[in-house]
Amino acid sequence: MTYEAYQRADYNALSDDAFRSLIRRFLTENHPPELRHPPKRLRWIEVKPWYMILSAAGWLAPNWPRQHGGMGLDPAKQLVIVDEYERFGAARTPDHGIMLLGPLLITYGSEAQKAHFLPKILSGEHIWCQGYSEPNAGSDLASLRTEAVLDGGEWVVNGQKTWTTLATDASWIFCLVRTDKTRKKQEGISFLLIPLNTPGVTVRPIINLELDTEFSEVFFDDVRVPQDNIVGEVNQGWTMAKNLLGFERIFLGSPRLAAAALVKLRRLGVHYGLTGDEGFVAAYTQFRMELEDHEALFSSVADTLKRGGRLGPEVSFLKLNLSDLYQRITQYGLELVAEDGALLKSPNGSSDLAVQTQFLNSRAVSIYGGTTQVQKNILAKAVLDLG
Repeated sequence: MTYEAYQRADYNALSDDAFRSLIRRFLTENHPPELRHPPKRLRWIEVKPWYMILSAAGWLAPNWPRQHGGMGLDPAKQLVIVDEYERFGAARTPDHGIMLLGPLLITYGSEAQKAHFLPKILSGEHIWCQGYSEPNAGSDLASLRTEAVLDGGEWVVNGQKTWTTLATDASWIFCLVRTDKTRKKQEGISFLLIPLNTPGVTVRPIINLELDTEFSEVFFDDVRVPQDNIVGEVNQGWTMAKNLLGFERIFLGSPRLAAAALVKLRRLGVHYGLTGDEGFVAAYTQFRMELEDHEALFSSVADTLKRGGRLGPEVSFLKLNLSDLYQRITQYGLELVAEDGALLKSPNGSSDLAVQTQFLNSRAVSIYGGTTQVQKNILAKAVLDLG
């Protein structure tokens, strides 16, 4: 099929099986083979060719309506495409603009904002990062202190964001900022769009244990932003940001991370001659059964979405369960390889047997998207009614 044919197709009219076949064909014919199964998140310069292929085919924004350049997929089809991308090992593109900002602009943005920003996201001209967390406002995000004060026709921004993913690759940042100190902390927050080349913005990379700079600190020192860069109503940013989490929450509990870790664990067992070892076989089997349990739980939640239902607070158990399983599998893998676990690359020089990157990534999964403690509190209060 040509890119134009893909753009014209009515995907929601296809059965799930037919849509899966189409996705597999598209990936086989179009995905750069050298970008499959990347060992870690690719940078913009690396993944740009795949981003532009998706853009040309109209496949970059599965969750956007067709009139805004998206695929217009219903929730069931969105789950199918994510599942097939994960099975194929497709590279993850910069998606803050696609998954978060785009839907928010479509719902709350002005017509001028939609006309200006949405096409630039699809074309790759604007690459976005998310400015939420701060040094003293992570899990308790509503305590954020980055401030925007209206001065004439501009907002003057001062403050700091941290753990900003791929900020060094981005050209814009969408931020939650405090615009009214007199209100309750959730009520005085607005949603502001800031170009990162604005005078007064400083992006400082954070070097992690893998010697990578996936995260950054972003500082704002009297940064002046046009008044029209506020999305929606002033002081309503908290409500808008919360509404973004409805559909995306399920993906934080996707089995893919634990499944990939188990595949690597199996390879480690073969490489180190442990497939006949009673202890290894018992541990691997236990992890395999737990993963199947989690996959069944994930499928039941996905079925709720497919039927048009809404996700309740119990979806937090997906994230909680996935975090624990993923961390235990990678911990066992690290112990299994002994001193080889200190290497960023595996003994044979490939990424197939390297455990360090996966282990370090697993440490973060119980923090981002709501810490384990936050997930437990949600379940205790909203599901178990424990106070």
